[in-house]
Amino acid sequence: MEVANQSTVTEFVLLGLSAHPMLEKTFFVLILSMYLVILLGNGVLILVTILDTHLHTPMYFFLGNLSFLDICYTTSSVPLVLNGFLTPRKTISFSGCAVQMFLSFAMGATECVLLGMMAFDRYVAICNPLRYPVVMSKAAYVPMAISSWVAGGANSLVQISLAVQLPFCGDNVINHFICEILAVLKLACADISINVISMGVANVIFLGVPVLFIFVSYVFILVTILRIPSAEGRRKAFSTCSAHLTVVIIFYGTILFMYGKPKSKDPLGADKQDLADKLISLFYGLLTPMLNPIIYSLRNKDVKTAVRDLASHRCLT
Repeated sequence: MEVANQSTVTEFVLLGLSAHPMLEKTFFVLILSMYLVILLGNGVLILVTILDTHLHTPMYFFLGNLSFLDICYTTSSVPLVLNGFLTPRKTISFSGCAVQMFLSFAMGATECVLLGMMAFDRYVAICNPLRYPVVMSKAAYVPMAISSWVAGGANSLVQISLAVQLPFCGDNVINHFICEILAVLKLACADISINVISMGVANVIFLGVPVLFIFVSYVFILVTILRIPSAEGRRKAFSTCSAHLTVVIIFYGTILFMYGKPKSKDPLGADKQDLADKLISLFYGLLTPMLNPIIYSLRNKDVKTAVRDLASHRCLT
């Protein structure tokens, strides 16, 4: 009888900022503004890397992929967040939750791999410049980008498939703005040890391995740059990878800050900490996609020139 009385969850309630209604309109304007900046900045980068023939190189091909990925990543969650700020009862269907989790998880994993691919591109360009046209030919860098997307999608498919097979038969309130997979797993009325182990392995593969690969690549890059005799030569060599390095530091630095900060042991401050954790997670998903086009346009003369040419062409027409 106890099993019969359990009801299968068909939808989830997203808690969001329900406990702080005065903040919802303020954060709606803020998040919408950041989202529009992301769409505009990354959209312009995609356009210039396609339209400007001078940017038809492996580095800018990866950059175009990164910009498209950032648009997809934020679009998979931000509209849901914005709708939640305007809706009294914030609900999402079980299938809608699964799709949103899949897209967010896939984009996050893909970005980790793609940043590693971009580090390899910079390594070859600086450490083996004479072999660069051969090693990073179109027959090499296109499959590299495709494999990033495939790997991220495959990982997400595994994780979400394991999650949706769990029984959800009790509490259906997700203490988050979106269907964050860890928050969803907490609601399962079954053992989630397989899910935890699977996600741990995935984190090692998609976070640990790319970080190690990027670190080793930049060690070789730094050694090569330091061997360049002229200061001007060192400056030019470093400028070709400074934007990517900045993006990597922001991307992984924010992850370390979000998951590595100590938890408060004060029960009276639990609600405030919970709210802070949700807001940090939300802004983490917006910070890197918003800064990427700014970093690459400010620190890259080719991109700045291409943007100016595109803007002047639009004005003339």
